Amino acid sequence: MRPTDLAREHGISTQAVRNYERDGFIPPAERTPTGYRIYTEVHAAALRAFLALVTAYGHRLAGQVMTALHRGALDDALAVIDRGHVQLLRDRETLDAVRRAIADLPTRPEERVPDTGVWSIGDLARRLGVTAATLRKWERAGILAPARDPATGYRVFRASDVRDAELAHLLRRGGYPLEHIATVVRQVRTAGGTESLARALADWQHRLTAQGVAMLDAAAKLSAYVNLAKLAAEAQR
Repeated sequence: MRPTDLAREHGISTQAVRNYERDGFIPPAERTPTGYRIYTEVHAAALRAFLALVTAYGHRLAGQVMTALHRGALDDALAVIDRGHVQLLRDRETLDAVRRAIADLPTRPEERVPDTGVWSIGDLARRLGVTAATLRKWERAGILAPARDPATGYRVFRASDVRDAELAHLLRRGGYPLEHIATVVRQVRTAGGTESLARALADWQHRLTAQGVAMLDAAAKLSAYVNLAKLAAEAQR
């Protein structure tokens, strides 16, 4: 097979194929007496596996998997894949945590904090039934980001801050660590509030589902490559 044969299958350039060989993502090619590369079905399988891994795990991790395989470190390659699955599971758990938390936030008008309301740290602590020291700890963890009164320097909490505190309180009661809660609260802030976040959850779920399916596809192509490379190595002995 020629470089163009491998490139055409994936709609990439022949230079990209040569670069992947140079970087160790596909095995080294043998050369003709005139210096032309000779690729085999093993190289084609390696390229399919690598590009599928890129879709599932990103370019950096895909490269780590393939280079580990090509130096004979199968367990190292599998460890990279395992960590990718762990991260996907954590993302799913974060999504579920956000869904549960925003579902439990106050929804009745009388329960909501007025947009014009300004709360002191003591007011907010009493509302949640926690101590002011707890709220300061949440602030240090990046969960809360209150403004300061320019005249007194005291913390002032507005409606969005109280929403973040209520969300953190619910997650804390659910046993989540502060680092995890900070991640969830940042998701809420990025989405612009719980209403906007609720609309974004379907897209988030879709991306996680697509990544899970991509991981299945990558696993199939990687397994096919590993088995084919093994058979080719045995045939050369």
